[in-house]
Amino acid sequence: MTEAKLPATPCMVVIPCLNEAENIEALIKRLTPSAERLDMAIIVVDGGSTDGTPQIVTTIAATNPRVLLLHNPKKIQSAAVNLAVEQFGHVFHSFIRIDAHGDYPADYCDRLIEEAEQTHADSVVVAMATRGFGAFQKATAMAQNSRLGNGGSPHRQGARGHWTDHGHHAFMRVSAFRAVGGYDESFSHNEDAELDYRLRAAGHRLWMTDKTFMVYYPRATVRGLFKQYLGYGRGRAKNILKHQVMPKARQMIPLMVFPVVAGASLAVLNWVAVLPAFMWAAICLGYGVWMALGQRNPYGPLAGFSAMVMHLAWSAGFWLQLLNFRKREEKAA
Repeated sequence: MTEAKLPATPCMVVIPCLNEAENIEALIKRLTPSAERLDMAIIVVDGGSTDGTPQIVTTIAATNPRVLLLHNPKKIQSAAVNLAVEQFGHVFHSFIRIDAHGDYPADYCDRLIEEAEQTHADSVVVAMATRGFGAFQKATAMAQNSRLGNGGSPHRQGARGHWTDHGHHAFMRVSAFRAVGGYDESFSHNEDAELDYRLRAAGHRLWMTDKTFMVYYPRATVRGLFKQYLGYGRGRAKNILKHQVMPKARQMIPLMVFPVVAGASLAVLNWVAVLPAFMWAAICLGYGVWMALGQRNPYGPLAGFSAMVMHLAWSAGFWLQLLNFRKREEKAA
């Protein structure tokens, strides 16, 4: 579809995706009524899917003129959104970023645009509720919805509407996005928090809405979850190194997990070395049992294990990124 066929609407929906054949059709169907109601275009930016995702989107676009497909050779989500704004930012005043791995209330886009108009915010961010299907995914969702898994992060379901420094990206004005240079494409993870830092530094305002939220489905395997949080840890370290800011208090405790677990190897010299790692594991598993009893949820103990995977991966990613940065500095010197 050419640019000439695009409707002159004020807002576009941008969906970065990679191998989302199982989800993309249902997601577009979910968004189409609001797109018609609000006169929006739905732009799917595919990062080189090999599971048939582009073909599915092309088939839908053949009968739904609001749907467009872009090819993202850089693959990552930050580049996907940048590409959509680069090509269509002169047509649309704002965009709504949609995660292909999530689900949304039927009035999600309506509420975001309504909040942006009422608050005059440059960005409207949302809380995130995590849900699952299989046993491990349900346990991981339970962990991510708890303080054990999110450290009391404000961008979780239940947060009241307020001005904030960060949240899950939803609505954004193209003018603000372009003014700070869009997403930093060197970030494969944590690009949203990095952009939020620059938005705030430039005087733009972020509103956390309590009028709607998104539903996120976590990774369904231990390997997938570990890999995801390893990337999150690397991204957070890159953000801190780039902007020279200290980690938040809720991030300091998980930072110590990798050193504690690595230090347990010294138990061959002195058994006391294993105690910190043992205490961390006991706290996580104990918290899981406490959640199971309090919420009458049988997945509580497994949620404690999921939290351990997230903590260890996030901490490992953070320290590995710092080590990589130090090595680069030494070579440069």
